[in-house]
Amino acid sequence: MEASSSKLHIVIDSAGDMPPGWIEEYAIQVIPINIHFGEQMFLQGVDLSNSDFYRMADESGVIPKTSQPTPQQFSSFYRSIAQPGDMILSLHVTGKLSGTYASAELASRELRDEYKIIPFDSGCGSAAMGYMAREARMMERAGATVDEILARWQTIRRNVQIILTLDTLEYARRSGRVKALQAALASLLNVKPIITLHEGVLELGERVRTRRKALEFVVNEMVRRMGAGPVNVAIVHAQDPQAGEKLAQAACKLLNCNELIITELSIGVAANLGPGTVGVVAYPTAGG
Repeated sequence: MEASSSKLHIVIDSAGDMPPGWIEEYAIQVIPINIHFGEQMFLQGVDLSNSDFYRMADESGVIPKTSQPTPQQFSSFYRSIAQPGDMILSLHVTGKLSGTYASAELASRELRDEYKIIPFDSGCGSAAMGYMAREARMMERAGATVDEILARWQTIRRNVQIILTLDTLEYARRSGRVKALQAALASLLNVKPIITLHEGVLELGERVRTRRKALEFVVNEMVRRMGAGPVNVAIVHAQDPQAGEKLAQAACKLLNCNELIITELSIGVAANLGPGTVGVVAYPTAGG
């Protein structure tokens, strides 16, 4: 399947994180996740910025909720960016935590006579999705086929690691996005939980007593998992750039970083994990 046989659109949902410049540089289209404050609904990044999100959460005392774009929202979005006959690679947050991928699949079936749409479950989220979208565009510009791009995405999905630490448990408790977290809450008072991605699900890992030790654990655990080979690394944070910088410095020293970016955690993710969440995303560099 040739990427050059029609115009190739690369779509991700806003649970993916990346430096702002990548959207334009690599022609990545972002469909927003729905953010709910009580009865009000906003589109992430369209009528609700990161700063507005945290301000509203602080002022209202309401912990927001998220919902996936509906199939109708997907259909409208696809039609707004593509011409009939175009190819769309639609990359989405793990289907085990969100219905976004399922909505994309329904929309792709509805529009199958108009566009060539391939929804793809990333099995992850955050900056891993940003890296995957960028790699797809770079591969397409280098002459890769769609099948080659999908094969690379499958490789990243199998090998990506995400390790986070939370500063507050309240958001995760209410969202229910972290597996086994509800039952473990009673034993987690005054500790900083470590959250890891395992087979598309966020799982509760170690319990570390202080923020400093939690940050150290996150980096050391990523080193243990990644080994000495070259890796692409992202430091993600929710309103804690200082912790992000500390993690970046440690990661540069301890990991074989082919590339390292620092990016703010999308509010679609932060709404489920809370401000102060910080972590490391890493996967082996192509050919490394």
